Amino acid sequence: MAKSISPDLGRAALRALIKEGSPLGPLKVMASHIGRFFQIPLPGFRPYVVFGPEANRKVLVTERDKVLWRNTDPVTDLLRQGVLIVDGDEHDLYRKLMEPPLHPSQLSGFTSKFISHTERVTSKWQDGDVVDMLVESRKIALLIIMDTLFSKDVWDDIPLVWTPILKAIKYISPGMWILWRKMPRFGFRKPLNVLDKYLYGIIADRRRQKADKNQDLLQHLIDADLTDDIIRDQMLTMLIAGHDTSTALLAWVFVLLGQHPDVHKRVIEEVDSMEKSPLLDQVIKESLRLYPPIHIGNRSVAEEMEFNEGKVPTDERMFYSIYLTHRDPEIWENAENFCPERFARGQKTPPFAYVPFGGGPRTCIGAAFGQAEARVVLAQLLRTYKFEFADHKIHPHMGATLEPRPGVMMKVTSRDCEHRLG
Repeated sequence: MAKSISPDLGRAALRALIKEGSPLGPLKVMASHIGRFFQIPLPGFRPYVVFGPEANRKVLVTERDKVLWRNTDPVTDLLRQGVLIVDGDEHDLYRKLMEPPLHPSQLSGFTSKFISHTERVTSKWQDGDVVDMLVESRKIALLIIMDTLFSKDVWDDIPLVWTPILKAIKYISPGMWILWRKMPRFGFRKPLNVLDKYLYGIIADRRRQKADKNQDLLQHLIDADLTDDIIRDQMLTMLIAGHDTSTALLAWVFVLLGQHPDVHKRVIEEVDSMEKSPLLDQVIKESLRLYPPIHIGNRSVAEEMEFNEGKVPTDERMFYSIYLTHRDPEIWENAENFCPERFARGQKTPPFAYVPFGGGPRTCIGAAFGQAEARVVLAQLLRTYKFEFADHKIHPHMGATLEPRPGVMMKVTSRDCEHRLG
């Protein structure tokens, strides 16, 4: 049985919510006082929350058949039969079809696209501009995902699809619908229809080509004789999940580098002097530890699960928290601190203590892609531009991914210009 929450703890959780402006604050308070197993005590919303290596292993591997990814949340409404939210044989079929174009062996062929799309976005910057790296990162990630997976250049279409994509992300982000599932949700139908029409148009154009020169993800789905509806579901799943996670990762790296100028300086020195920077890789890993884009997993319990601290009954909702696992002081030394060097020391942590991409048979299908993308894009940006952090207040926002709000304001200057002035 989950431990009850005392009035004092409830007040502490409320204070944390007000201070941090995010449910992450109360979650951390409850975790620190209760442990790795508790129940959120809201009227009509009492999910169980679990975290830690044992919970991650059970949910992701050893007892994964006891939990269902598919539920009645808006993510199901939006992604329909997307690989992310179907179970059993259907999931295995789609994943098998989608893995070849995303296999690590294919990544070297994407490097030029990672760089070219980064350059297209930064070509609009003027020396001295203050840009929002959350927005700019989204542009880069969007161009990359559409080109590499669907061979679609969306540069000229950004004004058309930008708002619909943001609306789709907001549609599946936590909100009052959690407490009132059938609450009216105005302002979504039109932009989501625009996004659907755009994706169906890409499918129709590819079918008319009747060419086999493309071996991207879209072509694999078409060659498998899937219906347009199922293809749309996989495309939208990869579009939302693929670009939004990369957006969050890139943006948080700039937050952390901006807040730690000593590390920022050393990363620049490395990317200038070597093709692959070990420190940049460590910064990426530490960013994923502190701010994992997929910060929490939502499951329906199909069969009772027993953890060291208690049981989750059948038919209950359960969250497994990657965020809390990654900040657990019993696992991580100075858990709340930014310390990229912890990944250079080969720190010993229990299996399933670090799971930014999940684990087991349903590990994020784009994990290798996303990390390769981040390394190339960040190195390109840091070699080309000087970034000065505006030093404004930032808080983690629990949307579809965990992203820095209200944004990441950076003054950018071409390093060529910097050298000339110097």
